[in-house]
Amino acid sequence: MRQSVAGLILRLGLVPGLMLGLVPGLTLGLTLGLVLAGTTARADSPGEFDYYIMSLSWSPNWCALEGDRRQAPQCDQDYGWTLHGLWPQNEQGWPDYCTTHEPAPSRKMTAGMTDIMGSSGLAWHQWKKHGTCSGLAPDDYFALSRVAYDRIRRPDVFRKLNDPVRLPASVVEEAFLKDNPDLTPDMVTVTCQDGYVQEVRVCFTRGLEPRPCGGGTRRDCGLDDALFTPLR
Repeated sequence: MRQSVAGLILRLGLVPGLMLGLVPGLTLGLTLGLVLAGTTARADSPGEFDYYIMSLSWSPNWCALEGDRRQAPQCDQDYGWTLHGLWPQNEQGWPDYCTTHEPAPSRKMTAGMTDIMGSSGLAWHQWKKHGTCSGLAPDDYFALSRVAYDRIRRPDVFRKLNDPVRLPASVVEEAFLKDNPDLTPDMVTVTCQDGYVQEVRVCFTRGLEPRPCGGGTRRDCGLDDALFTPLR
């Protein structure tokens, strides 16, 4: 029998009351996965990690870097900030490709993530590499990923660009900090690839509260003239 997941999370003290109402669709299994953290983590064991990184990708830049070459369907649409993934992380290092007894996600599950991830193929890959280490069932992992995505406001200013611009990568971080007052600079990092702004990464507790990133996570892009392209 299902119970109020948001209430259970609050009662267990994983997150403060502001999370109530944000997670009404999550299942009890997801909540238990959040609670049952291993205290003596062994590398690459499902559910044994310290926190999450949520990675956001600016779709037009990804398309310019590799999506156009792949003829990716998402590059024909006006995606802005898409969810690259929600990654279990340790204070040093991270698990990946964990052996899990959970069944693989169905095609319907992965297709259901295309509105925020751009493709079902990416959703499948993220489950295989990172979701298997979450300790969650696939539907709960994708539900949690969607909640994390919705926790962060993506600045509208980037959607208003009409032409490609060059800018300090730090400007992107500052825009996210401005629109998300509960974030601090040590919770966010911006990465670049081949001269483009690549991703914005935000660190969360296992209960999806913003937290400082671990020492091996912060690799801010230092470019002063990073390329940022407009919506298509």
